[in-house]
Amino acid sequence: MKFEQQLALKTIPSWAIYYLNYKKLKAVLYTDFESSSNKPVSNGTIAEEPVGKYQFSKEENQVNSHIDGYTVFRTSFLAEVDKVNKRYVEQESESSEKLKSLKTQWKSDMSIEAIEVWKADFIKLLRKLENLSDFTQSNITACRKILKKADKVAGQSMTLSLWPLVTNLRFAKSESDEALLHDARAVWRKRAAVSVPTTSPLEESKMRRLTPAVPTVSELDLASFPAGEISRVWVALAEDGMGLPIRVPVIIAKGSVEGPVVGITAALHGNELNGIPLIHRLFDEVQPSKLHGTLVAVPVANSPGFLLSQRGYTDGTDLNRVMPGKPNGSSPQVYAYNLMHRIIRHFDYLLDMHTASRGRVNSLYVRANLLDSRTARMARLQNPQIIVHNTSPDGSLRGAAMQRGIPAITVEIGDPSRFQKRFVRNALIGVTNILSQLRMIPDEANASEFEPVVCTRSFWIFAKSGGILTVHPDVNTWVRSGDLIATIHSVFGDLEEEYFAPQDGIIVGKHVDPVCQSGNRILHLGVVENELPAVVDDGHM
Repeated sequence: MKFEQQLALKTIPSWAIYYLNYKKLKAVLYTDFESSSNKPVSNGTIAEEPVGKYQFSKEENQVNSHIDGYTVFRTSFLAEVDKVNKRYVEQESESSEKLKSLKTQWKSDMSIEAIEVWKADFIKLLRKLENLSDFTQSNITACRKILKKADKVAGQSMTLSLWPLVTNLRFAKSESDEALLHDARAVWRKRAAVSVPTTSPLEESKMRRLTPAVPTVSELDLASFPAGEISRVWVALAEDGMGLPIRVPVIIAKGSVEGPVVGITAALHGNELNGIPLIHRLFDEVQPSKLHGTLVAVPVANSPGFLLSQRGYTDGTDLNRVMPGKPNGSSPQVYAYNLMHRIIRHFDYLLDMHTASRGRVNSLYVRANLLDSRTARMARLQNPQIIVHNTSPDGSLRGAAMQRGIPAITVEIGDPSRFQKRFVRNALIGVTNILSQLRMIPDEANASEFEPVVCTRSFWIFAKSGGILTVHPDVNTWVRSGDLIATIHSVFGDLEEEYFAPQDGIIVGKHVDPVCQSGNRILHLGVVENELPAVVDDGHM
């Protein structure tokens, strides 16, 4: 549904003119086959999908009027895939030559200035190769989609005759772009690596991670942890009424080679737990001796809420609405301030793991500012079912991190107060994809189980009255404008209210607790439009 818009939202802006023009090809189909007896019929009516807004030139219309629909579509389709292929061949060739050149330029006795120039050029090459990989996959998908639509509209198998022609083109059959990217990442890890000083044997014997009692520190000092090892500490963020520290657990995997610092936080809402097993599994699998950079995880960011099995802080305050906190504010504000200043500020990237709130269920989705190229790519790599463009609300951890220049995304992993293995597994694949993208681990990015739907915005629908609530559509399913989405009955069984979808959209999350008060949230609807708004906030709580 809405593939044309999804393709546009995933398009690399500077490469947009080289993508397969899906809108034009769809218009060709509906223009040249709309009067054909082969056009599929549903309930005695012409197929409902409208002609795209693509406008044919005068010359195109003159040509099209003298040729049958199949030939027009075939000619237009092959012209589009040829355009894609030429761009691929050009970029592949340029990248291959650039990689050879950069390999040759590297000398062990290069000056620091020369090394920095070399690194800057190499980073540009890596970005080009990553773009080429995205470009290839998007266009292969677009070819499959338009041929599938052509089969349906024309009433004949165009895929059978045209798909083999696509697979003979270099962009569809060659894997050299992936091979080049793999080779380039290997060169980067070898040449751009700077070893981290190792500890002496005496210091090794005193490593804190081997101490039965995990130490408590007042601030995270990443320089103090041994390279090539996993360390654990408690970081004190506040004091309770007995004067004892209120602490959060922190796990640090410090690589043997310098690199970025990636932070992962979970359970900032104390009953949102799926991020915890994700972190445990990640640290079971990570090999610090092969890690470039540092991986830092806070499995429980809201320890008071976690101990009370509740979303908020001890007084119920939502910590994700008071960031970056205040050094002299209320208890939750002080806690939030110290979380930011003692831990989060050390990160170069942040992944904040959440789930739905109590009484609600979620899809596996990501909230990110898609106008920021860094967070947009992180969102795509995260392996979600849905990506929601969201510039982050005031007071959120993600927003506070972004204000400090730390690219951050929010990952919503299913439902509260439970572990969901499938969602945890897919979210973990997404985390390792991001680490691979940052060249922190040698593994290649894994293919997503899902083809994520990109929503330009989302919003909640609220109940006007109280009663017994039933929300009908499942999460991660589409609804059309006017579809019945929820009903409220009185306790006597009488129908009190019906709610209908205000527009087409996908169900990001929904309320499942039947007991509904007026003002309760009913359903979180993601919508797909043509452009990403500069500022958008779903009011998510």
